[in-house]
Amino acid sequence: MEPSISATLRDQTLDLLGSGAATSRADLVEALQVAPSTVTAVVRRLLEEGVILEEGVGRSTGGRRPRILRLRETKGVLAVAELGGRHARVGLCAPGGGLVTTEEVAIEIAAGPDEVFDVVAATFARLQAATAPGQPLLGVGVALPGPVEFPHGRLVGPARMPGWSGFDASAHLAARFQVPVVVDNDAKAAAIGEYVTRGQEPGDMIYVKAGTGIGACLVSDGQVYRGGRGLSGDVTHVRVADSGERVCSCGSRGCLETVASGAALARQLGEQGSPATSVRDIMAAVSDADPTVVTMVRHAGRLLGVALSGLVNFLNPDAVVIGGALSSLDVYVAATRGMLYERCLPSMTQSLIIEASVAGPDAALVGLGHLLRTTADVRPS
Repeated sequence: MEPSISATLRDQTLDLLGSGAATSRADLVEALQVAPSTVTAVVRRLLEEGVILEEGVGRSTGGRRPRILRLRETKGVLAVAELGGRHARVGLCAPGGGLVTTEEVAIEIAAGPDEVFDVVAATFARLQAATAPGQPLLGVGVALPGPVEFPHGRLVGPARMPGWSGFDASAHLAARFQVPVVVDNDAKAAAIGEYVTRGQEPGDMIYVKAGTGIGACLVSDGQVYRGGRGLSGDVTHVRVADSGERVCSCGSRGCLETVASGAALARQLGEQGSPATSVRDIMAAVSDADPTVVTMVRHAGRLLGVALSGLVNFLNPDAVVIGGALSSLDVYVAATRGMLYERCLPSMTQSLIIEASVAGPDAALVGLGHLLRTTADVRPS
């Protein structure tokens, strides 16, 4: 097997065994849709690494009774956090990558790395003391709302993160926690979490994180397409028609972020004197069927569809998945879907899945847990 294929099958095998979706070689063959010899090779490697155990026998379906496969229990936790402009979602994962607990805390991203990571570290410690006392910290993963050079973990020109440009987040966190660290862009981490949650269902997937800002990435054959420097997926600054030529944080005009993001909607509503001046306010107003807010949210969704239509025509994905806070608004997702059907070639949308995230607000944390499990050494000593 090629190294990249082997790594993908290894991750998928661990996901299936960890979730209980597979407990034997036969289950893995059926779920992975690969040759029995390939599954045998992957299982043999995992047994040699000590990551899984083979014990007992399962029920026969007509032939030899299968040996039961399971992940080896390992003490310890993985600490993960997704940072936003004003809030951070923080959690702990089991060594297998599954979320154990989550909490949302207030931060101010503009306060800079030291202050923000002080809050995150304190939250990690509190969660660990409450849910896993005495358990060692095995790794730390952080998702950031800006362009991140992966796997190096250095931020490159983040538009809404003053004081963070050029900051080596991986080195800072490794020095602070003295454990393996992974740092990724929030949309990419969420896309990985979405793919892991869905299993192999979505195929090639464009994932869009639509919240206060907008980020995106392409997942193909189970891997995030990262580009030359790991900075791929920037739809934020794609120019769209009907943008009103608003000045963007990047200095240009007419960028998608200025019209289709939560921050743009909050600003526009504030200019009209609406009390809905935050993403949470907007979500509440849509729930209450406020006609002004609903109309603006629908228009924002249509403009997101305009920006994505060229990508769908070019890439021919199997799915377009919308995550982030705005994905909970049916009117936003429906407007995006409608514009994609309108703007894309019929052959591109005939079997295209266009829907909201199934991983929800924990998508990035799930993705970070998955990345850490393949980066941190959590094998038993």
